[in-house]
Amino acid sequence: MAVATPTARPASRPLEGLEAGSRRYREKVIVAGLFLCAAFSIVVTVGIVLALVLPSIDFFRAISPLEFFTGTEWAPLFKNSKFGVLPLLSGTIVVTLIAAAICLPLGLLAAIYLSEYASRRTRSFVKPILEILAGIPTVVYGFFALTFITPLLRENWLFGTPPQVFNALSAGLVMGIMILPTVASISEDAMFAVPQSLRAGAAALGATRYEISTRVVVPAGLSGIIAAFVLGISRAIGETMIVLIAAGGTPTLTFNPAEAMQTMTAFIGAAGLGDQATGSIGYKTIFAVGITLFVMTLVMNIISIRLVRKYREVYD
Repeated sequence: MAVATPTARPASRPLEGLEAGSRRYREKVIVAGLFLCAAFSIVVTVGIVLALVLPSIDFFRAISPLEFFTGTEWAPLFKNSKFGVLPLLSGTIVVTLIAAAICLPLGLLAAIYLSEYASRRTRSFVKPILEILAGIPTVVYGFFALTFITPLLRENWLFGTPPQVFNALSAGLVMGIMILPTVASISEDAMFAVPQSLRAGAAALGATRYEISTRVVVPAGLSGIIAAFVLGISRAIGETMIVLIAAGGTPTLTFNPAEAMQTMTAFIGAAGLGDQATGSIGYKTIFAVGITLFVMTLVMNIISIRLVRKYREVYD
């Protein structure tokens, strides 16, 4: 007579329901946390905009926007006040162009080397060392520009009158060195993400490593490279300590990098030390310059988003 063997009892359905409900609850908690993080960033951004816009409106009620954006003299904290922001704009543009001339080509070349030429061991060693530059405090860069780069330029100047003690050239050069790791790292990540199949296909057609790098990898990662360039330029526009220490505090409408200049961020840093009475015109100039700087960076980011979307490559 056959003896029936006991079979395994099926899992309890109520327990399965409880586990599924618990998973759904945890997922809802995670989604809610992510939403709060995103909402917090939006709220902070809106708060910053309001903090800049409201005092700026009061400023432009007292000072004509035409005078502010077309005036060639900037002396808002003196008795005979002048509110032309063009000297600050010119100083910001000159320093930014010098920094961009250093960090963009050198950063791209460093990214190409790390992505296409360096071995894995070399890349793991060189890239962290390069990124150490991004961790150095900007005030250290500022004193480096003032005490080392400026004397070096003054002693070896070959173009007539040597640079002044405070000048835009040394500030721009050091700022370019500071931003270089950011541009190189992001550009290298964009190129490293290009599928290996594209490199293999180009090599199969007889392309050299140089041709693969410049004609295949760089165009394929162009959207990320553009984003790195825009981020680097935006950081140059918003840098404060280097220009405050090395470029000087003289708002001069000139494009001669050997002269002392004042950038928009340097003015905000110098004027925002608490010496201005709250509610005065001198106090409100800080917000007027700040909103101008905010609009400049916003326009740059909008342009960069359009360029990234235009040149973005999608691979399976």
